[in-house]
Amino acid sequence: MILNVSGRTDIVAFYSDWFMNRFKAGFVDVRNPFNKRLVNRIYFDDVDAILFCTKNPIPIINKLKEINKPILFHITLTPYKNDIEPNVPNKNDIIEAIKKISKIIGIDNLYIRYDPIFISDKYTIDYHIKAFDKLCKLLNGYVKYFIISFIDDYKNVRKNKNIINYKNFSESDYKQIGVNFSKSAKENGMSVQTCFEDRNLVEYGFIKGECLSHTLAFKLTGKTNFKSWKARKERKCNCVEMVDIGVYNSCKHFCKYCYANYDEDKVNNNHKSHNKYSSLLIGNLQKNDVIKVRKDK
Repeated sequence: MILNVSGRTDIVAFYSDWFMNRFKAGFVDVRNPFNKRLVNRIYFDDVDAILFCTKNPIPIINKLKEINKPILFHITLTPYKNDIEPNVPNKNDIIEAIKKISKIIGIDNLYIRYDPIFISDKYTIDYHIKAFDKLCKLLNGYVKYFIISFIDDYKNVRKNKNIINYKNFSESDYKQIGVNFSKSAKENGMSVQTCFEDRNLVEYGFIKGECLSHTLAFKLTGKTNFKSWKARKERKCNCVEMVDIGVYNSCKHFCKYCYANYDEDKVNNNHKSHNKYSSLLIGNLQKNDVIKVRKDK
């Protein structure tokens, strides 16, 4: 089993103490979002590797040495300002944190997500080209892999449409991103890829890869029995299936393009309901909860 920490919220940024408490306790509970009485219990002895997904890895850096599991990091680093990412820390601090993590876990276990890309009157194609080139130069020697994606029509994106003010991409836009991003990555010893995107930009030098491939999963764990992620029939995603321990509407970054948040009041209420000593990320176990142990088949 590979644990995703987390695609539903930024556990690393806001709930690192809770995660470390759970790791030391040996198990974590995850409430089923579709059946509130059902709780999945995951024992860390059954966990083969951990994928940390975060915009701010700083809170967990000094704790990494306590985690005796293979670790992979996906760190989202974009050039947007606080109009789009209100509570994301200073990007220079994140870059320094990335360098530290690269030294701790190794350059091959670290991926930077320039994700999602959208264009507007403020965040133009030229803006993105210059920002990506600068990131590549700053992270040369510390990072080998970039993953990019394009903005999707999520509920939160529609809600914040007047703030984001994004424009549709033209083929010329895709070409400029493809050619220039590939050039910047190559000049700095990096690769750039898409995952699960309709426009994969391979004709411009991008790699069509996975966020977590079966090859990488084998490298991390020595196992080959991982299932592929379930995706819509019309779009094939070959990422390794992971178990997410997060909770939607609990990330206080409040990014305007986020797919995991759509109600800021719920985010604030959930954050208030967080107890770092609970086995659950949000709230506590109830008497009528049904606990089932989750294991790989």
